[in-house]
Amino acid sequence: MPAAPQDPMYFYELHEGDDDLFHDILLVHDEEVEPETFFELVQGIRRRVQDDFEDDTLIEAIAVALQRDHGFIAVTDDRLSAAVNVSAAEADNFLVELDEDEDDEDEDDEDEDEDDEADEAEFRTIVADFRPDGRPLD
Repeated sequence: MPAAPQDPMYFYELHEGDDDLFHDILLVHDEEVEPETFFELVQGIRRRVQDDFEDDTLIEAIAVALQRDHGFIAVTDDRLSAAVNVSAAEADNFLVELDEDEDDEDEDDEDEDEDDEADEAEFRTIVADFRPDGRPLD
């Protein structure tokens, strides 16, 4: 159910990465948190979890803590109800098929472990600098 106009939502974002590769997470809260306060909150959580987290990225671990301990909602792909590819070209407009929850897809533990390994491989990125002529980089 959408929030009523008198019930504002406030949006916050976490970024992780460098110029070549980055990841971000959008967070929502029904109460406004001052930017400096949000920064300090994130920094405190980062210090607490940075050396020992089980999520794929540091910002995912921070988002989990913000959600669990401070009432934020992390807007992640698993919360999507629909996704549409939009383009000026008519043929490039389509409804994107969303992946179902892994627990619902496969109840067999062995197959699930194999699927998890395959899924992990699909989402890993390697950035490499090279010269087209094959000469080594300095």
